[in-house]
Amino acid sequence: MKLVEEANVPETTAVSESMRSMIDIDGAIALFPTSFGYFDPHILKMAAEYPDVQFFHAGGLYQEGKTPKNVASYFGYIDESQYVAGIVAGLTSKTGKLGFVGAKPIPQVLRNINAFTMGARSVKPTITTQVIFTGNWAEPIKEAEATNSMADQGIDVVTCHVDSPKVVMETAEKRGIYTSGYHADQSALAPKGYLTGAEWDWTNIYSQLAEELRTGKKVSDGTIPHILRGALKEGFCKISPYGPAVSAEAKKAADDAKAKLIDGSLVIYQGELKDNQGKVVIPAGQALKQTDPKLETMDYLVDGVLGSIGS
Repeated sequence: MKLVEEANVPETTAVSESMRSMIDIDGAIALFPTSFGYFDPHILKMAAEYPDVQFFHAGGLYQEGKTPKNVASYFGYIDESQYVAGIVAGLTSKTGKLGFVGAKPIPQVLRNINAFTMGARSVKPTITTQVIFTGNWAEPIKEAEATNSMADQGIDVVTCHVDSPKVVMETAEKRGIYTSGYHADQSALAPKGYLTGAEWDWTNIYSQLAEELRTGKKVSDGTIPHILRGALKEGFCKISPYGPAVSAEAKKAADDAKAKLIDGSLVIYQGELKDNQGKVVIPAGQALKQTDPKLETMDYLVDGVLGSIGS
């Protein structure tokens, strides 16, 4: 059995040709083309061409009756971890100003920005988050410039959603401000200022899918779900260990929120919720649980975020 994960292939026809090679030459029975932009058109095209091969994409949204039956979408609700990290940031910040360096204003990034901000404002309602979009997933010069600009503005906690948080973490540490990580534990990059972070734990989902494929299960026959999601409770994501600057108060507040997210008593997205233009995006009395498909099409920044989509 061959399972192949594909990433960082130039987003041209070479993507489809690379998949075709893995199937025709390597004999792959399942592909994980994980990069942003691969879902449409590359995965959809190849899935139709190879109906016996199973395709899995991180983040692409399967649509019943439209998406090929041999395609599955998996992702983690890491915005739960960002919410908890936001609480730590809010209770640690001295200036009440947070910063977020984002790659692209797509729903997954917007959810992280919004959840981080709402977590912070749950413990400090007047706090703000300045957001800067670099325009791409790996822009180290722009990431450094954005972080330095934030430090110059008095922002004292910075986080990010880019391919590699290394530049943001190291730049912030040099400027003497706090950081909250993303993807994995970056505490070694900012030993003084690292507070915590939102981490993925892909070992859970990949191990589960590999075992199911090994035993003959398939997406195409419905024995593997087309949409697979999980959060803190399911172990798809986690929180980085707390850094030395995190107070006992912040640890307790964060741990309490984490426990409530896991037991379901805390719902992040509930009304009345306004965007940063004053428009009501979730009416009073309405709550959107993590599995609500509306959240996977998020196109707004919440109240408290400074900046705009595309900025």
